[in-house]
Amino acid sequence: MSDFWRLFFSIIIALPLTFLTLPAHSSPILITQITASDFLELGVDKMRRGDYQEAIKNFNQAIALEKDLAVAYSDRCLAYLQLQDYHQAIADCTQAINFAPDNFEDYLNRGVAHYRLGDYPAAIVDHNRAIALKPYDFRAYYNRGLARAGEGKDSEAILDFNLASTQIPQVGSLLLADIYNDRGLAHLVLQDTQAAMLDFNLAIRLNANDYRAYFNRGCACGRNGDDFGAVRDFSQVIRLNPSNAQAYVNRGVAQYRLGYHLAAIADLQKASEYYGQQGKKVAYEKTLDLLKNLRQQISSVTEVALF
Repeated sequence: MSDFWRLFFSIIIALPLTFLTLPAHSSPILITQITASDFLELGVDKMRRGDYQEAIKNFNQAIALEKDLAVAYSDRCLAYLQLQDYHQAIADCTQAINFAPDNFEDYLNRGVAHYRLGDYPAAIVDHNRAIALKPYDFRAYYNRGLARAGEGKDSEAILDFNLASTQIPQVGSLLLADIYNDRGLAHLVLQDTQAAMLDFNLAIRLNANDYRAYFNRGCACGRNGDDFGAVRDFSQVIRLNPSNAQAYVNRGVAQYRLGYHLAAIADLQKASEYYGQQGKKVAYEKTLDLLKNLRQQISSVTEVALF
């Protein structure tokens, strides 16, 4: 019997008995009490189906019945994370921690919420606590590495990414690709392009369908003066993510450096179209300025050549 029907029968029983008549051979009606666990189960099921707003309603009902039910706050935190309501996610994780102070997942999730809000020191504190509770879970090291990179502490971030890569189950190659990609970015920020290229190559080998590693490797190629490599990688980004306006800009710049002026103009025009469609006004205007400057430079080169 579903929880909906249990609730329905409870409503019928609540009516005055004078309105309730049963046939002689009917089965007795069971009076059932819906519990906080029932609402919790409903909420989790809705979370699995991606219905986060309705899941939150069920978690609210569970909490109304059992105010110290730590798992309900934990699950509601996850729903708020999915809805990008990070302040409420932090509040729920904090409440869950108050009731169950040694739950690794609550510190991990609150750290993610702090990170998404740009509060990197708070994120690091939470992931430190998570690591103290569960020192062999790669997620806390990886997340702390992201927070340290956000703070500009890229050398420390690399140490965390190294730890994460040694703790991660090797079957999770896609997750390992993410670690290599982010470690490569940290190396790139530190201007160690050789180490960055090695990491981006590893990320692509493990996950050839993630455009981010191609994008980052394209940036590294451009920094090394390898414009052919940059065009190759940004073309792959565009194949995997056709509306990536920045990839068109970067490929356009590389095309221009190689002397492919018409192709460069076409890329910048495409980039401006996508920025306009996506409502990114500043990027749209900057791309138009770049396009104008590029056309002027091409015109100047052409006039000199004709002269």
